[in-house]
Amino acid sequence: MSSLEEQCWSCSCTPQSEGEQSSSPSSATNWWASKGEEMMSIITSVLSSAYGSLHRHRTFNLIRRGLVLFAVGVILALVLNLLQIQRNVTLFPEEVMTTLFSSAWWIPPCCGTGAAVVGLLYPCIDRHLGEPHKFKREWASVMRCIAVFVGINHASVKLDIDNSVQLSLTLAALSLGLWWTFDRSRSGFGLGVTTAFLATVFTQLLVYNGVYQYTSPDFLYVRSWLPCIFFSGGVTVGNIGRQLAMGGIEKPHND
Repeated sequence: MSSLEEQCWSCSCTPQSEGEQSSSPSSATNWWASKGEEMMSIITSVLSSAYGSLHRHRTFNLIRRGLVLFAVGVILALVLNLLQIQRNVTLFPEEVMTTLFSSAWWIPPCCGTGAAVVGLLYPCIDRHLGEPHKFKREWASVMRCIAVFVGINHASVKLDIDNSVQLSLTLAALSLGLWWTFDRSRSGFGLGVTTAFLATVFTQLLVYNGVYQYTSPDFLYVRSWLPCIFFSGGVTVGNIGRQLAMGGIEKPHND
């Protein structure tokens, strides 16, 4: 009996051959490696597809916002230009005034392009500076800003102030009040000043070349209050661009 038990124990405890021991871990490792490569390829394809879809979405969103800002600039240019023509602030040659809007066919596209550029720059500068703009971020505030901007333009041709310096200081105070009420950001102020400077230089060149003229110019070829109008316009369009970039999702933060 003892010999029989010894034979049973020796059979059950006999180790596997060296070939079996070496082949089993190697095959398992290869299997896990192949599965890992498959998973990595799947993850890579999913990420690349998601990135492409996100890139297309961002491009479409950028184009959509640019078109909206262009349309806003065109509409504001038509309204404000007609207001100034009616008040004899700007004068065009008589032969150009034969048909409606023909006097300023080039003004709406220029203003629309400028509005699109400025409106798209504002949120980009905010992201670059790491200062997301959250002051009064709702469409009701943006519409009030547009109304105040139109009011400043109306005041520039409606106020009966003979002293041009006094009129310019009044409109400058109104423009700064618009920025303080609806913006209060460093980027908004800086871009507003930059917009006012570049737009004023561009207008000076147009008047110098005889495209049109201002009545009673007191700042080279234009009126001294014109930079104030461009500043308030830049702030207004910037707020519209910011709101379009936000999509109206974030809650307003009224400080």
